[in-house]
Amino acid sequence: MIAYFILVHRYPIQFKRLFNSIYDPTNLYLIHVDKQAGPALRAEVRTFLKDFPNTHLLKSQTVVWGGYSMVEAELRGIKKLLSLNQKWEAYINLSGQDFPLKSQTQIKTFLRSHAGQDFIKIANQINDRPNTLNRIENYFVEVDGQFSGTPIKRGFLAHVTPYIGGQWKILSRAACEFITTSPEVSKFRNYYRHTLIADESFFQTVLMNTQYTNKIVKDDLRAIIWIPDIDTRLTSQNLSPDDTNALIASGQIKLRPKTFTTSDLPYLLASKALFARKFDETVDKTILDILEANLSRRRYKKDKSSQVISARIPILDTSISVLKSFKTLEA
Repeated sequence: MIAYFILVHRYPIQFKRLFNSIYDPTNLYLIHVDKQAGPALRAEVRTFLKDFPNTHLLKSQTVVWGGYSMVEAELRGIKKLLSLNQKWEAYINLSGQDFPLKSQTQIKTFLRSHAGQDFIKIANQINDRPNTLNRIENYFVEVDGQFSGTPIKRGFLAHVTPYIGGQWKILSRAACEFITTSPEVSKFRNYYRHTLIADESFFQTVLMNTQYTNKIVKDDLRAIIWIPDIDTRLTSQNLSPDDTNALIASGQIKLRPKTFTTSDLPYLLASKALFARKFDETVDKTILDILEANLSRRRYKKDKSSQVISARIPILDTSISVLKSFKTLEA
């Protein structure tokens, strides 16, 4: 059994498509809707989930990008999932703008063959990403949904090596139990509560600096293309590739995940990753149609008589026609 934790803050239709694509009645699902998204979105998600067993809503809180509130929401989610069911073996976190590249059958087969392993991006922050050390060397205060005041310099945790990676992960139940119950973790929670973008480093630093012993695979199994997030002040300077790379290395230019479009289909369809991010239905809806149809064909090939699956993918016929059109163009 897989325990899914999905963070939603907009695009309810896109969230529903994601949920339909990963739903399996033998799994467990917990959804958190950002409090800032408003009551209308929470109500729509709540109504939608009534038709699906083994789904739950986590009490909404305000989640600030870059704030510890992102870690806090996830820790609450993991604790909730652990309390809901004693049988799940793997935890997967997703954003409402993610989408699977493999079927649930393929994902479950993969996880069974890697039972007890944890998949998460991990790098030594000092050696590999020194330009990000300001995130943990300064004392940040998150108040009322934003950062307050001027960050203050401070020393890092004694005898601890900081690690960094990404927010997305697949963890074993053992890792989830350790992170939420071990006394070793309390000092990390206290320290990272006042850091920047803690969701990309808290879990990595905990797993690499404690007595946790399960095998960690330094891969989050996500297809993501990182591109420079160049603001308008730099865009006008006509930067060369070397200049851009230098600014990225110094931390002056941040990276963001590319929003996938149909031009990225060859990359996505060839990927060995289990999930991809990110997608935006307002930018390109067709790519979701094609990926959805690709998954649906596999599901229907396995069980053509499944009325339950049929009822939950109302746009299947349209999606398959789109997929066929794409294959014709590809040929």
